[in-house]
Amino acid sequence: MTGLRENPSGEITREDADTFDRLYREYATDVLRVCYFYLGDRQRAEDVCQDVFVKLITTRPVLQPDKEKAWLLKVALNRCKDLWRSAWLKRVVLGSPAFELVPAPDDLAKHDEEERVMRAVNALPPEFKEVVLLHYYQGYGIAEISEMLAVPTGTISSRLSRARKKLEAQFEGDEES
Repeated sequence: MTGLRENPSGEITREDADTFDRLYREYATDVLRVCYFYLGDRQRAEDVCQDVFVKLITTRPVLQPDKEKAWLLKVALNRCKDLWRSAWLKRVVLGSPAFELVPAPDDLAKHDEEERVMRAVNALPPEFKEVVLLHYYQGYGIAEISEMLAVPTGTISSRLSRARKKLEAQFEGDEES
């Protein structure tokens, strides 16, 4: 088991600091990416990513080696949901995430398609968006997502299916326009 444990003096040990550093190096990019896709704002995504790792060091959970990333992403998604529900964010953030890099001319079609997909995913209701992000962008299986979100596997399968149908309908509507 991996965990950050408080020693009797309340200080973080060298072993704990090494564990934290390793987890940050391995998973910070994934946490940031999920937050960015969910929120559509790089600065807010960075804030949430920081919050996740602060929570890791302050709560010092005991994590199973194969469940570390899942714990970090679950905390990140919960924080993103909290932000998304806030009235201020609903008033201010109305669009979808914009890509920050200008593509080379030969990548323009690919960039347009990626942006179209991102707009469609970002427009999904939160319960659909999170399963799409975890399944397609992070590569988790239905059982893993079920465990991570504490939701039955049938519900996860249903959400993925319904999300795909919503995306298909949106793309069909875009093509008809």
